[in-house]
Amino acid sequence: MSRKVLILKGDHIGPEIVNEATKVLHRIDERFHLGLQFEEGLLGGAAYDAVGDPCPEATLEKARQSDAVLMGSVGGPEWDKVDRQLRPEKGLLKLRSGLGLFGNLRPAILYPQLAGASSLKPEIVSGLDILIVRELTGGIYFGEPRGIRVLENGEREGFNTYKYSESEIVRIGKLAFEAARVRNRRVCSVDKANVLEATILWREVMQVLASDYPDVELSHMYVDNAAMQLIKAPKQFDVIVTGNMFGDILSDAAAMLTGSIGMLPSASLDRNGKGLYEPCHGSAPDITGRGIANPLATILSAAMMLRYSLQAPDAAVAIEQAVSAVLDNGLRTSDIYTEGTRKVSTAEMGDAVVAAL
Repeated sequence: MSRKVLILKGDHIGPEIVNEATKVLHRIDERFHLGLQFEEGLLGGAAYDAVGDPCPEATLEKARQSDAVLMGSVGGPEWDKVDRQLRPEKGLLKLRSGLGLFGNLRPAILYPQLAGASSLKPEIVSGLDILIVRELTGGIYFGEPRGIRVLENGEREGFNTYKYSESEIVRIGKLAFEAARVRNRRVCSVDKANVLEATILWREVMQVLASDYPDVELSHMYVDNAAMQLIKAPKQFDVIVTGNMFGDILSDAAAMLTGSIGMLPSASLDRNGKGLYEPCHGSAPDITGRGIANPLATILSAAMMLRYSLQAPDAAVAIEQAVSAVLDNGLRTSDIYTEGTRKVSTAEMGDAVVAAL
């Protein structure tokens, strides 16, 4: 059985990190005989420069015909003056929406070898294993109406719409509860129900949905408190489920608990488990071409792809174990480097993971 994977390298460090993940996938294909077939497409600034569209229809069609999509990062300052609807980030939003990728899974796992690289004390973060489930195609990022308008007094006003339907809340809630069932059976729903009506409904729907999962404990937390608790006592969380904007912010905060955002993979899934897999970090224009970017988040995203979309859990575990072995051997890119370890380049880190496989 063949498995079709679309590769979207993206912008700046995107090609550098995706190249390393692709090397790992070729090795894992040889070892497990997965029948992986790779095709490339354009997304983000690279697509805009080539064809004037950050998400060309050809890319969207290739994605629809694939079993999974592996992506680097998009964006950069050179596209800041492009029309807002044609910026690289809009291309990513179009891809997510066009594929119906409503659920974003962002694990924040602290490898024990990196406890000293975390921004927090080792005793606070050691053993950390959180899964943030973020709604991805609704909320304020997609709500209409939106725009910038001129008021009667001549002053400009920017406005956005934050809204969620019951069905949108139910489907992301189910994803979170199902994920919790194979973890520690605890879901914390994060909202701002003391201020925002959209999240009053969010909380009500989550409470009703919880009755279908009597084996999972549901709690609620306001987003400002959740941000504080992530820093104060992060290990209290198992699965966090929240809306698009709150999830965007909290997952980046959680990234620093793990030592570096360069360690965090993510999966964006549709109803059938088809997904887009990408690192949580951005395109890092400041280090483009220097060979120092950390490819491990992208390599671990490839492992998530094998687990969730390509039904190859053993291969996923093999990659994760290889990453752990490389860290055991003291290899570090500059973002996770500490005294007593060995600093390596992007390509050297990728090669080390391949060798460990």
